[in-house]
Amino acid sequence: MQGIKRRIRSITSIEHITSAMKLVSSAKLRRARNIFERVQDNLRFVTDTIDDILVSVSDVPDAYILGSREIKRTCYVVVTSNRGLAGSFNANIIKEAERLIAKANAPEKPLIVCIGSKGRDYFRKREHEILSEYLLAPEDVTFEEMSLITKEIVGLYDEGVIDELVFVYTAFISTMEQRAVSERLLPFEKKTADTEKSPRQLEHPVDYEPGPEAVFAYLVPKYAEIMLYRTVIESAICEHAARRMAMQNATDSARDMMTSLNLFYNRARQAAITNEITEIVSGAEQVR
Repeated sequence: MQGIKRRIRSITSIEHITSAMKLVSSAKLRRARNIFERVQDNLRFVTDTIDDILVSVSDVPDAYILGSREIKRTCYVVVTSNRGLAGSFNANIIKEAERLIAKANAPEKPLIVCIGSKGRDYFRKREHEILSEYLLAPEDVTFEEMSLITKEIVGLYDEGVIDELVFVYTAFISTMEQRAVSERLLPFEKKTADTEKSPRQLEHPVDYEPGPEAVFAYLVPKYAEIMLYRTVIESAICEHAARRMAMQNATDSARDMMTSLNLFYNRARQAAITNEITEIVSGAEQVR
């Protein structure tokens, strides 16, 4: 019975910890979602302008268009977390990154940019070439810090060191569902008026100063910066949602175990009382 009581106390402590972690994850989830909504609004303006140029302008720099050069080396930006206790969150991202690397079968070894220590540790053990890493908490990331990483990557693309830039992260579907996805940032897929459905872009052409090529070259790094920042924030949302779900499941399991142990303890206690009564009755009969 003493052993059962120790287990009950231990599981009770675990239940208090997992319940508190669930509440913390819920608060961080709300904060990250508010930031994500603001970033989405800014990203929409940049994306619409880039789509306008791709549709209406013919002299877009070829270096940024898909098919302009052979893809020999790809840079993968893999966004994971710094902590565990989030279910299969990190495992799904790493699995998706490994699938893309194996599928590409590029002639040159890919470069890896690791956002989060879980991905960094995984790829370092497997001797992948890590270009850079960012290991602070994703909910505390700043736009300026992501800009520094993005400038380095876009600079390598402009120099021809890499030929493709791909983000691997977790997309937020709902608080109950998150999905590991990949998105190619560079090069862009050339759009035409036949494939673009926005009437605004077709009926109201825009004059760009000092020219569409200069505007496009200016927007590409800005687009990459906002996309990386948005990706990290969205992954933070998914991480907190996954951790909240994992902690909820752990809390429920702890409560189920406590219920079972209490029942087992009561049965053992009742059996001990019955044995004591039996011994007392037997002793009384012997005295007679």
